[in-house]
Amino acid sequence: MTATTLYELSVNDKRNQPYDLAALKGKVVVVVNVASKCGFTPQYKGLEALYQKYKDQGLVILGFPCDQFGGQAPGSAEEEASTCQLNFGVTFPILEKIEVNGDNAHPVYVWLKSQKSGLLGLKRIKWNFEKFVVDKEGRVVERYASTTEPASLEKTIEKLLA
Repeated sequence: MTATTLYELSVNDKRNQPYDLAALKGKVVVVVNVASKCGFTPQYKGLEALYQKYKDQGLVILGFPCDQFGGQAPGSAEEEASTCQLNFGVTFPILEKIEVNGDNAHPVYVWLKSQKSGLLGLKRIKWNFEKFVVDKEGRVVERYASTTEPASLEKTIEKLLA
């Protein structure tokens, strides 16, 4: 079976316990591959600001630590989550540490990339902090490059929450 929505996929939290994506039905979700030692790591502040501003209206941000780009997420999922909580005040869910490209790419990222190509039609994730925006029905509506500041997602998020 090929998933048609985010809700049909399975993920684990940072402690390797099941995290229920189906519970996110009716919410706008931003999925981002994160790292604690990346030039884009300060984007945690912007992501947290978006989360704080819109979480009560139905926004959820899911961070997936990924060490595939320059070894910039060296810790376990729990260590990565702890680092971003301490250094950036992150309160949105940080889930399991995964791979986003290659033979061992997590099914969530296989699905996300199949739904929305990146720049020049590239499917692969280019670097840490690529962002996918998923609507209330669980469909990918936008994909943003690592260089896109989280604040730039605000108009899209507002439109989807309305």
